Amino acid sequence: MLRTKLLIAAALSAAALASACAPTVGQNGFQAIDNKPADIVAGTDTKQTVLTKLGTPSTTSTFEGDNVWYYISQITEKFTYSRPHVTQRTVTEITFTDAGQVAEVRTLGLDDGQQIAMNNRETPTRGRQLTILEQLLGNVGRGQLPRTDEDQPGQRRPD
Repeated sequence: MLRTKLLIAAALSAAALASACAPTVGQNGFQAIDNKPADIVAGTDTKQTVLTKLGTPSTTSTFEGDNVWYYISQITEKFTYSRPHVTQRTVTEITFTDAGQVAEVRTLGLDDGQQIAMNNRETPTRGRQLTILEQLLGNVGRGQLPRTDEDQPGQRRPD
């Protein structure tokens, strides 16, 4: 009887530990509901039909005006006590002509991205560096003067 209870407790403990190792999956960004970006045909679809099929884009191009639309989605996995890790990313780039027709549809994946090394240097600020003692004692002597009988309410005191 005791052995059976220990076996059940061990099985429940193992199941609880195994469930803690399961990732939390999250889907962010554009989600295709009725039509997929692959359904867009170059030469036949226009901006209006793309809006009808896919909805508003995630973002538009900064440099080409309103002629390039991006639909971005990604799937992340997060294990307990760790940062989320991107497992799948899809970027659909739809390029339009000046007349508003679809010129090109490209689908980019996670492998097409590039890692950008951020610069960790700091921009120096103007002014001087204060020591801890200067920071603590910097306002000594700059406080309010004690009130006198000559003070009138609503008027500024000459400091």
